[in-house]
Amino acid sequence: MVKKQTVWLLTMLSLLIVLSVYYMTSPENGEMAFIQEEDWAEMTSEEAEGENVETAGDGTVISQISTDELFSAIRLDMKNQRDQVQEQLSEIVASSDFTTEEKNEALEKMETIKTNQSKESIIENTILASAQYDDVLVRAEDDVVHVTVKAQELSKEDTNQIIQMVSDEFGHKQVQVQFQPAG
Repeated sequence: MVKKQTVWLLTMLSLLIVLSVYYMTSPENGEMAFIQEEDWAEMTSEEAEGENVETAGDGTVISQISTDELFSAIRLDMKNQRDQVQEQLSEIVASSDFTTEEKNEALEKMETIKTNQSKESIIENTILASAQYDDVLVRAEDDVVHVTVKAQELSKEDTNQIIQMVSDEFGHKQVQVQFQPAG
């Protein structure tokens, strides 16, 4: 049993090293640029030419990014953040500088992240299958689960049904349901 654990640990360490080297040597260096809301307000109409934006009468820049792209960007950002956290937790587990308790805590956090990802996917697929929505985005953060539905409108009955589905999957967490107009 000890040999299996050793082989597994060495395999994971080598995988971590390979991924780290890839990350460090990749041309984009793993960084992605996202424009923050504050930055949108600072953009001028001259800078915005050629981009998919409009300027309102008061000079505020309005994004014309589609909901599909927005959901994809949020999913990608969530995945990148979770990957970074898991990488840090893997380093804790692999390091000899940490106590057994700290390593066990890191393993528990890694398992929680994987469980939340799985539950988010299940809820997204369940909501998509149960109703006529174009897309669904579920984000579990600490004690709150955020659900954003791409739809023209969202009735109270639909909202209650979504809250019930999330509560069945995640347990006793606060659920926030929003909708993004499809279009």
